[in-house]
Amino acid sequence: MSRDSNYDHHISIFSPQGRLYQMEYAFKAASSASGLTGIALRGADTAVVVTQRKVPDRLIVPDSVSHVFNITPKIGVLATGMIADCHSAVQRMRYEAADFEFKYGYAIPPAVLAKRMADLAQVNTQSASMRPLACVLLIVGVDEEKGPTVLKVDPAGHYLPFKGTASGAKEQEATNFLEKRVERIESYTFDETVRTAIVCLGSVLGSDFRGNEIEVACVQGKEGRFRTLTEEEIEDHLNAIADDADA
Repeated sequence: MSRDSNYDHHISIFSPQGRLYQMEYAFKAASSASGLTGIALRGADTAVVVTQRKVPDRLIVPDSVSHVFNITPKIGVLATGMIADCHSAVQRMRYEAADFEFKYGYAIPPAVLAKRMADLAQVNTQSASMRPLACVLLIVGVDEEKGPTVLKVDPAGHYLPFKGTASGAKEQEATNFLEKRVERIESYTFDETVRTAIVCLGSVLGSDFRGNEIEVACVQGKEGRFRTLTEEEIEDHLNAIADDADA
């Protein structure tokens, strides 16, 4: 038995190498539990999230299966990981956003909401009586000063703004794909941003999609609202991608 095996019984115990094994297990659960890959991308005036839509049972109403959630009119989130933990995090985000607006009289900025969720996640790493939520939050929203923004919050309470990022099963492959385009991402139009995110997801999964097999949501412009694209809109983008590939 490994010497380090005694250090994964509690979340608050460090190994001699300075590792928290329970947190590493939480990251593993967050990336593999749902089997999904999520992409978030920020263009010139647009922030987009894209993920797969997997319906686990033919008896389930397909529209009820989603990992994309509305938080406020201008903020949304793509949550990948254990779906029950995702729902818990989303519920808390909605509470925090409503509480902030009630206290201060204006809508919560995306960065403030991300920081608050990260702070709450970090508290869960300090006590053996708690467990971190096995989910990664890709937050997209409109900042009144900076426009559309993308932020990522992980189970350890780490959060940062991104030009483009990914989460889930194929996170590393998607990150590599986006890194090759990092110089151009910030100048992308709405259509380019959406299509690049879809192409990224298709590339790392090695498959083509139909409109009902992926979820796409976005915010556009400083006055934009968070919305989910319809199946017909997604089909239009998929057709445009196919035409560009044939050209």
